[in-house]
Amino acid sequence: MVHTLTTHFVETMIKPNFDGKRFSYPDNTEQGSRWDVLRWFLTRKKNPWPRNLTNPPPAPVLPRVEGGGLRVTFINHSTVLIQCAGLNIITDPVFSKRVSPSRFAGPKRFRAAGLKIESLPKIDAILISHTHYDHMDLRSIKRLCERDAPQIIAPLKNAQFINKLSSVNATELSWWDTHSLQDNITVTLVPARHWTSRSLGDENQCLWGGFVITTNAGSLYFAGDTGYGDGEHFKQAASKLGPFRCALIPIGAYEPRWFMKPQHMNPEEAVRAFKDLQCEYALGIHHGTFQLTDEGHDEPVIDLVKALQAHQVDETRFVTLHNGGAWDVPETHV
Repeated sequence: MVHTLTTHFVETMIKPNFDGKRFSYPDNTEQGSRWDVLRWFLTRKKNPWPRNLTNPPPAPVLPRVEGGGLRVTFINHSTVLIQCAGLNIITDPVFSKRVSPSRFAGPKRFRAAGLKIESLPKIDAILISHTHYDHMDLRSIKRLCERDAPQIIAPLKNAQFINKLSSVNATELSWWDTHSLQDNITVTLVPARHWTSRSLGDENQCLWGGFVITTNAGSLYFAGDTGYGDGEHFKQAASKLGPFRCALIPIGAYEPRWFMKPQHMNPEEAVRAFKDLQCEYALGIHHGTFQLTDEGHDEPVIDLVKALQAHQVDETRFVTLHNGGAWDVPETHV
């Protein structure tokens, strides 16, 4: 599908600010200050999660999906196996026990990944949305590189962490840059309201974003991590790169709102994003495996159902899956 841009759209496209050291969203939206972090830890009301959450048996793993098929398998958190047009693409692969610089401290998983790395089909491409440990898990990326030598696509300045893992070098993109995976299949980095960091003092030295995968089987939107804001970044993605057959939209890690709102959507905002994107179907991601914020483990799924009902959206169009669950997304004619 060829997307033609008007002069007005090109002039109003959301582009990241960069001062030579740090990136920011154009309206200077930033993450909370270190004082906000301290306030959160001192005042947080954390809903306890069950110690061991179990997964049902995983769905069958297909080696490839050809023709007009689109199959998405929710592995955990923001890790999704996308199979379409004969390609196997994985988003933000995280298989480690903790999402932390340490193997012995930091957020740990309450639920196993729905698939093990050795159970995955050959991976052709990895999409990395940003540098946070629950999205850029270097141990998992290294294992996939050693096994499959996939292409890796990431935002600007992210490759410094990835390229030292193996002979596979990441391709870096800025917002609206497009990379061809193969004939008739492209990946475009799109704006998101978020931030980056791997260590103290390096905040926003790397860019972040979501992705649009464009294929003959339809286009798919992966939001990465993002706040809602005014929703303009969703509307622009729909205007430039839509229509979307399916979107992967985060629905978790949203409490307390006074702190999380700039960087993470709650389910009600996720439904608004779904409507802004004008997509046919969506899968809720970024929930149920790691307790990063204060809501309960099942609250995102419960609140999503309420939000869909409030917005009068058919619940079969915006679904959630258990870890290891697969969904053959219906074909559309848009």
